[in-house]
Amino acid sequence: MPGFIADSAEIPPFLLAGGRSSRMGMNKAFVSLGGEKLLTRIATRIGQRQTIPVALNADADWPDTEGLPLVPDTIPGKLGPLAGVLTAMRYAAGHHPRTSHLVTVPIDSPFFPIDLVARLAAPIESRDDIAIATSLGRDHPVFGLWPVSVADDLESWLLADEKRRVRDFLGRHLVRTVDFPTIETAIGPLDPFFNINRPDDLIDAEKWLTALEKTP
Repeated sequence: MPGFIADSAEIPPFLLAGGRSSRMGMNKAFVSLGGEKLLTRIATRIGQRQTIPVALNADADWPDTEGLPLVPDTIPGKLGPLAGVLTAMRYAAGHHPRTSHLVTVPIDSPFFPIDLVARLAAPIESRDDIAIATSLGRDHPVFGLWPVSVADDLESWLLADEKRRVRDFLGRHLVRTVDFPTIETAIGPLDPFFNINRPDDLIDAEKWLTALEKTP
């Protein structure tokens, strides 16, 4: 029997790339992993099972979207990842009015599971439920399934709460958590939500990518 979301392939996907990339020293979206830009790699990965094209949440002066629709934050000032989530909600409501939820992924985590969206959608029971990914005892709310219905509440909270802690906003709503196991590789277990923040992380990511290619 299908759950509240009958077809997870119809959930609009959004790539969050509004951060400053200060620890990397350059825009993370354009660093190369395995000879491919992170922007290309992650957009392809999240989009391959979705019927709706990937949209890119990034600054208005983004240099190269590679054909993705560019959706700058609706609230200026770089207020954190939830500002990108709000932007995705507003965009989904305007461009995909039949959808109840959208999915977000960050620009810097290239190894997330291919079935991410379907697994996040599985526990959703109502139009207001949020679902976020977890692994190794940690929450990863940027890998989230977000209901369009909470957009007004999110906007009010972003404008009123100076700290803007993601967990504080999540505490206002019903949140389903979906735990993802580590990925077994030739060099050990990999957190599927490993993220690339620094040049050293990129070096590690190359090692993980090579290990994955060698893993049956």
